[in-house]
Amino acid sequence: MQCRWQIQTYVWLLILDSPSSEPQGAQTVSEAARVTASRSFADFTPQATFDVKKCDLHLLEEGPSVSVELTREQGLQYYRTMQTVRRMELKADQLYKQKIIRGFCHLYDGQEACAVGVEAAINPSDHLITAYRAHAYTYTRGVAVKEILCELTGRRGGVSKGKGGSMHMYAPHFYGGNGIVGAQVPLGAGIALACQYKGNSQLCVTLYGDGAANQGQLFEAFNMAALWKLPCIFICENNQYGMGTSAERASASTDYYKRGDYIPGIRVDGMDVLCVREAVKFAADLCRAGKGPIVMELQTYRYHGHSMSDPGVSYRSREEIQEVRSKNDPIALLKEQMLSNNMASAEELKEMDVAIRKEVEEAAQFATADPEPPLDDMCNHIFKNDPPLEVRGTSPWSKLKSVS
Repeated sequence: MQCRWQIQTYVWLLILDSPSSEPQGAQTVSEAARVTASRSFADFTPQATFDVKKCDLHLLEEGPSVSVELTREQGLQYYRTMQTVRRMELKADQLYKQKIIRGFCHLYDGQEACAVGVEAAINPSDHLITAYRAHAYTYTRGVAVKEILCELTGRRGGVSKGKGGSMHMYAPHFYGGNGIVGAQVPLGAGIALACQYKGNSQLCVTLYGDGAANQGQLFEAFNMAALWKLPCIFICENNQYGMGTSAERASASTDYYKRGDYIPGIRVDGMDVLCVREAVKFAADLCRAGKGPIVMELQTYRYHGHSMSDPGVSYRSREEIQEVRSKNDPIALLKEQMLSNNMASAEELKEMDVAIRKEVEEAAQFATADPEPPLDDMCNHIFKNDPPLEVRGTSPWSKLKSVS
């Protein structure tokens, strides 16, 4: 807000300093400046109601509302977060191609509405665990762009001290990306069991992809969660393609929201941040009411390949990707909603874009200059705290003991 008022003040100074005998063209410019300068935040619509796509339901009599309210502050926050994730992932793509980032790297651009919508619907004290496509959730859980890019480049300032990389980032109440396909789902059920045991009204959001949806451990986790009525939201981020093939070629049934069978399910438009937010709020209310788990499917789309080793165009066309970008991009959708309802100005969003680009660029520069972790730090941070007992093999300096 302070920045906006500074700009308005600067425009007024330009008007006051301009000569009175100015040409006709300059008068037009001055008049436009006066209109811009006189516009304040009070001129924007503080809140608006939008209609979102109706969700498909499984074992539910009613679902999330199709009428969603959005405040100006929420809209700006969602836009900034999605745009930051987009720029961060594009920068990661660039650093990987420059061979500054090595190893595995799974990008999230195109799916930003999922992460932002989920985070907007739950509390910071709730728990979240996801798969290896984890950069966006690391950011929404409170980790700075600089720490994420440092982790990607294997630097000491990374969120996991440069030793975890793309697939292993953690934060309070965030149990990171998991490199084993589908392994995070039973872990998420276990976190939900801990929430139920403690009786703290918290829940766990457990995310996985359409490729992992065919893993047997998911169904085992579903069974236990249903038996014990665990407060767990199982979310399948269906981005249409697994590792090198489409969902239709890998799954006999692509109705992932019905995969819980005896567990209620919802299929959601994952390209609309408001639709995602409303659906996850609905699911969270069911979990907190003690009604057990729920399975959600967010229909979304990834712009990059499965990982950086996958060009992403051998099993789908460039035209298909471009069509989604032009017609169904989550950031462009929110931007259009806000502009058409006078909840923001194009200049304001452009200023935000410039600031985000600068933030990501500075973070990238830091991530390339930060030193790598020292070799003698390799065996540290195996535990969050000092181990309560001596565990053989956790330290190269510990003396091995044989106990008979």
